[in-house]
Amino acid sequence: MIVQGGNGVVSIGEREGGWFRGFGSLIRRKQVDSIHYREHPQLARKLSAVDLVGIGVGATIGAGVYILIGTVAREQAGPALVISLFIAGIAAALSALCYAELACRCPSAGSAYHYTYICIGEGVAWLVGWSLILEYTIGASAVARGITPNLALFFGGQDNLPSFLARHTLPGLGIVVDPCAAVLIILITFLLCLGIKESSTVQSTVTTINVSVMLFIIIVGGYLGFKTGWPGYELPSGYFPYGVNGMFSGSAIVFFSYIGFDSVTSTAEEVKNPQRDLPIGISTALAICCVLYMLVSAVIVGLVPYYALNPDTPISSAFSSYGMEWAVYIITTGAVTALFSSLLGSVLPQPRVFMAMARDGLLPSFFSDIHRSTQIPLKSTIVTGLFAAVLAFFMDVSQLAGMVSVGTLLAFTTVAVSVLIIRYVPPDEVPIPTSLLTSVDPLLTHSGDGIEEDVTISPVGLSSYSYNNDLHDKSDVLLEHPLIIKEETKEQRSEKSRRKLAAWTISLLCIGILIVTGSAAAERCPRLLRVTLFGVGVVILLCSIIVLACIKQDDTRHTFGHSGGFACPFVPFLPAACILINTYLLIDLGVATWLRVSVWLLIGLLIYLFYGRTHSSLLNAIYVPSARADEIHRTHANHLA
Repeated sequence: MIVQGGNGVVSIGEREGGWFRGFGSLIRRKQVDSIHYREHPQLARKLSAVDLVGIGVGATIGAGVYILIGTVAREQAGPALVISLFIAGIAAALSALCYAELACRCPSAGSAYHYTYICIGEGVAWLVGWSLILEYTIGASAVARGITPNLALFFGGQDNLPSFLARHTLPGLGIVVDPCAAVLIILITFLLCLGIKESSTVQSTVTTINVSVMLFIIIVGGYLGFKTGWPGYELPSGYFPYGVNGMFSGSAIVFFSYIGFDSVTSTAEEVKNPQRDLPIGISTALAICCVLYMLVSAVIVGLVPYYALNPDTPISSAFSSYGMEWAVYIITTGAVTALFSSLLGSVLPQPRVFMAMARDGLLPSFFSDIHRSTQIPLKSTIVTGLFAAVLAFFMDVSQLAGMVSVGTLLAFTTVAVSVLIIRYVPPDEVPIPTSLLTSVDPLLTHSGDGIEEDVTISPVGLSSYSYNNDLHDKSDVLLEHPLIIKEETKEQRSEKSRRKLAAWTISLLCIGILIVTGSAAAERCPRLLRVTLFGVGVVILLCSIIVLACIKQDDTRHTFGHSGGFACPFVPFLPAACILINTYLLIDLGVATWLRVSVWLLIGLLIYLFYGRTHSSLLNAIYVPSARADEIHRTHANHLA
């Protein structure tokens, strides 16, 4: 219900229910940044499409290609590793296409946290942002620790590293400290403090070296393969030694080798032309990584039978088996540069997520300060860098690596849901500070701007509708002052019904996916129960997709946020497939991983309840129709001028 009060813009609707007192903060949504509305100082726009490709490729190609392919080939896929990588690349592309649309519409810092806050609500946005912080922190620490043994190969082994870089065990505690990992993160932090353009230049340079090494592996390995007749493919077990199921299992594992393009979207506020460059950067980086992964794996599993690959150093051992010991140094250089660029890609987004959350009041404003000279979140960069350095110094986080996937998969899932929301039920109300409405109300009343002829103006005060007012006081005001409700036209009623149907269908789609993936992963449940739940979930899922495909998408989607950018194709099918894949991978992470993550989420919940909820920038906001919001901002700007 849209209630016309004062200047005819106050929206009350379902928010007046008693339940809103406790849970309203979880569903309040912020306004999308546009060219007309920018509440905060912006970061420097210095990045081009080439810079974004360098950031995306550098953040994506890490140690996975140098280590993971050996394990997956030996235990899951065999020679079909190439197909596993291709399937995983397609699955990653689904999320990348969803990211590309939202990054164009909402080109501000914060990536998935920012999009979720605009489309879904504050509660889920906090969950995503808090999980991303965990992902980037543990990811950076794990990568930094992984560089040390690879770097030691240039010195002839761990024992030959300089003492100030070598690992040591603290007496009496049994803790293995890694000074080299901490120094590397501090070095990365210093580099990021110089500015986004400087750090992206270094990222592109290091990534170029890494890609050159991979091209060396492909060219030289391909020559050896053609010379020897590809012995890895001449096997009695055939191309699928573990069957099709093994190939798909391998895809689920190598899927995480494609994670990294979200680092590109985290820099959206620093891109010169985000509507053009962001889709190019995301798609090009993902395509380059997929092609390189497939070519390298095709060469390696062809040079050496999959069961003879060394799971720790598959590429180096493959070349060594042909007497090319000298190639090990080139491959090690590629591994070190890949880890270094991956480390940079892990540290880069974290301060920007902190900054976005601080801008919204969910974290202290300290994290949102932007340095005048470099135009980056300097304080956030220093704090997050030092924290990651301390963690890498004292703790071996390899056993926590599974926790990294939670933040990524949660982000991928909510981004896909956000695309569905923008297409079918984009937010039609935006938050306005009560103080702004109170100051603009007399101007609108006296000028008559925006007041439609058939609307009677009520003397109800706008400040009566702020969220933090007592609900009993609101009820008294509503009884004392009759509110005049504008009569809805037939088209408005039809549009309202369409939005309600779309909202319920999207909710049922998510419920159906949860039932399908949950029953598929619940191996300990009775078979009959699993099959029954799976069938029910499939029916709900298919019906939801059919309904969404049949109903009309919202007309305002064309003007939501920044227009003219990339649009995700095959909606609702592509986002639905993205949600299904990522939800299954989330559930399949295992109980041990979720127990560890729950501790971090509990800490985040306490911080939100005792700080974020009460300091949110939307705490004293009321919601008005989007058209009225533009009118209010314009009137306020004219008055100040």
